[in-house]
Parts: sequence; C-alpha cells; structure tokens
Amino acid sequence: MRAIKFLPLFALTALAACGGTQNRGLESVHQPVVHRTDYVYDVPASGLSSTDRDRLDGWFQTLRVGYGDKIAIDGADAGSRHDIEALAAHYGLLLDSTAPVTTGEIGAGQVRVVVSRAVADVPNCPDWSRTSQPEFGANSMSNYGCAMNSNLAAMVANPEDLVRGRTSGSVTDANMGGRAIKELRKAAPTGGGGAPLKNESTRNGN
Repeated sequence: MRAIKFLPLFALTALAACGGTQNRGLESVHQPVVHRTDYVYDVPASGLSSTDRDRLDGWFQTLRVGYGDKIAIDGADAGSRHDIEALAAHYGLLLDSTAPVTTGEIGAGQVRVVVSRAVADVPNCPDWSRTSQPEFGANSMSNYGCAMNSNLAAMVANPEDLVRGRTSGSVTDANMGGRAIKELRKAAPTGGGGAPLKNESTRNGN
C-alpha cells in the first residue's frame, strides 16, 4: 500500500500567508488615481442663437458642470466666444486658454466646446487578498489605506489637486473664504414666509 504524504499544517499556513498584496512600508500601496475625460459639443462659430444657447446650456446641465471642470473652445476665435464665456460664467467657471486635443474633425463654420473633467478613485479597493494573521513577512494588511484614500478621492473638490497640488496666493480671497457660509445659508431650512430660521439664542431672547 502506497503511503500518502501530507504537508505539515504550518507549511500550508505559510503558503497561504505569502499570497496577496504586499506592503512592506508605512505608506499604503493603494493610492488615488486621477482620470480625465473630455466631453465635446460643436456650436456655430459666428454666434449663438437663443436656440443654440439653450441647447448648450442643457448640455452643461446634463453634465452637471461645476467646480473642478474646465471649459475651453477649440477652433478659430469667433463671435460665439462671448456667448460661451457668458454661459460658462453662469456656472462659476472661466474659459481655459488652451483646449485639449480631441478626436474627430470640427465642421466648417463651427467651434468645439470642450468640457474636461477629472475623477479620482483608488483601484483594487477593497483589497482582502492577503490574510492578516499569520504574517511572516511583516507586511501591512492588504486593505491598508483603502478606506482613507478612497474617502479622500471621493471628497476632493478638484481631483487634479491630487496630481499637482495647489499653492496659496499672496492675497486672501474673501469671497472664496465666505463661499461655504453663503452656501450653508442658502441651504438652511426656512420658516414661515421664507425667512431663515433664527438660532436658538435669538428665539429664546438671549
């Protein structure tokens, strides 16, 4: 009768612990990755009619254009630039001086409006590919850093700040500093007659 050989239990455990994501440092191997997508819309170069403006505005609304997005015009500087610039200002954005390269030719007598949007995420998270114990290689958990960096990628207003960062200017912008307070007041619940509710100390006469 042929004898059947079994690997010792500790050997099987060691083999299981060797697989999965390795992280021998203090910094997580799971870092945010920024992806950029360009959306294009061609409009007449000579100027925008009311119908053209409504369609472009509807396109902006569909994309939910906002802070962090970049709008540029690809094509010869034409009469429609002022209309596009005014519509972009309605969303709190300025036109970029340089448009990215896009696929497809621009039709004759038209210019291309390009909306560039950056999105950040953390690939391969969550990651439970490696057992936490036993850990003979002194690795951090395979999921280490996934929660923190995923939350950072989801919350950052402009994902491109994760790539280049942002330097503070020499002059403090009071409007930018008070913007959060203004937005909070706009979203505050209202009482009768549409007036904002007063705080507790005011209602109690203090």
